[in-house]
Amino acid sequence: MTLVIVLIFIVGYILLATTHLTNVNKAAIAMFMGTVGWVLYICYGTDFVMSQHPREYFDFLAGELPNSDRVKFFIYDNIFLKYVGKAAAIVMFLLATMTIIEILNNNGCFDFITEWIRTRNSKRLLWTITIATFLISANLDNLTTTTMMLVVMHGIVQNRRQRMLVGAAIVLAANAGGCMTVIGDPAGVILWGEGAVTATNFSAYLVLPAIVAWALPTYLIGRCLPSRIEVEWPATPYRGDDTNLNRWQRLSMLVVGIGGLWFIPTFHNITKLSPFLGALCVLSVLWVVNEVYNRKLMNTEQMIQRRFPRSLQYGSLQMILFVMGIMLAMGVVGETGFFGTISEWIDYNIHDVWVIGIISGMLSGVVDTFTVVMTNISLYSIVDAGSLQHWVDSDYMACFVQNGIYWKIMAFTTSIGGCMLCFGSASGLALMKMERMHVVWYLKNCTPKILLGWIVGLIVLWAESLI
Repeated sequence: MTLVIVLIFIVGYILLATTHLTNVNKAAIAMFMGTVGWVLYICYGTDFVMSQHPREYFDFLAGELPNSDRVKFFIYDNIFLKYVGKAAAIVMFLLATMTIIEILNNNGCFDFITEWIRTRNSKRLLWTITIATFLISANLDNLTTTTMMLVVMHGIVQNRRQRMLVGAAIVLAANAGGCMTVIGDPAGVILWGEGAVTATNFSAYLVLPAIVAWALPTYLIGRCLPSRIEVEWPATPYRGDDTNLNRWQRLSMLVVGIGGLWFIPTFHNITKLSPFLGALCVLSVLWVVNEVYNRKLMNTEQMIQRRFPRSLQYGSLQMILFVMGIMLAMGVVGETGFFGTISEWIDYNIHDVWVIGIISGMLSGVVDTFTVVMTNISLYSIVDAGSLQHWVDSDYMACFVQNGIYWKIMAFTTSIGGCMLCFGSASGLALMKMERMHVVWYLKNCTPKILLGWIVGLIVLWAESLI
């Protein structure tokens, strides 16, 4: 049964890597992997429990005779709910940040970006829109930020080839900005929530590699653009429930939303509660401010349905289901003991976290960024720094302590590596669908530039680890 579950996992990997060919939604594949895996696991629950959790199971029985119902209750209470809780914490965080960005967008808080990039100079437009994407994605969800910025760019740039180049730079900026903070990417949120990293240390190490990996390819992409770009400046869209907000009200909402997210690491350090609770707290405050500012328009005919938030919401729901499915799939494969076997093989045959990082980065460009990084996180547990003296190879095991270099390598290599091919991340898939972009075109015009930035950024991260 372990073999069957692992085969489903491998087939899921292959399907995720070929979604651009099969047109099967990644969320559907992830949910299938997670749900079927747990159903098969519980069908042979006694074998798995006796292999992985014998002591906990006997304590649960408390002297009573084991039977099929008891082992199922044990799996549900002591194993399954643990993974559901972890997945739910990430999903709730994503839901909160996605809602925050939707509220801000609906109220015109990001219209400042359109005003800021109002130019026909291709270099200025490219750098302005990617800087804004980089900074926003460091605080909000990557996919939502990318979708929003692609919509803004699509309405401005008229030439399709120029849109694809600028769009590729936007996707890279979103992934690079997201990987340098613990709240900018689901992988960072997971590492932070598991205690593998602390917010300050994580950002201090990754900010420079992320900037290098984003800025170098962006510069090279800018050289492919003409000096003057074909643009059209559409009128500010009518949103219905935000037309009466003045600039100061929109600015104050932006400060509440973004500034509140900056406070989440401090909230977590003080309360030790899950980061998603801090994100929900920020959302509740922003929601109240939104209703206060728009109180005159509530329940009036001006509260219309808007097309862009609906499409954004659809993408957000897919992202949430995808994350939930992948985390459940990783949980059931881990409970079979398969990841433990693989990590032992890696320790014996590779024994180098940098090689693992390079392989993972390459793989994330083919399969999926989140899937690959979750696999790498699942392979190893956090090593207690105080126990390093008991390990034969303490230098190698030091890579897996809290704030160890392994966790930062995985976050960086997979986030940037996922941009090497346009279907390696949800953001890249959004660009493919919006611009009907071909993989071959992206491989020829964007992949070499992003690969160079990834290599230089990895070198910078390596140099930092030596200091």
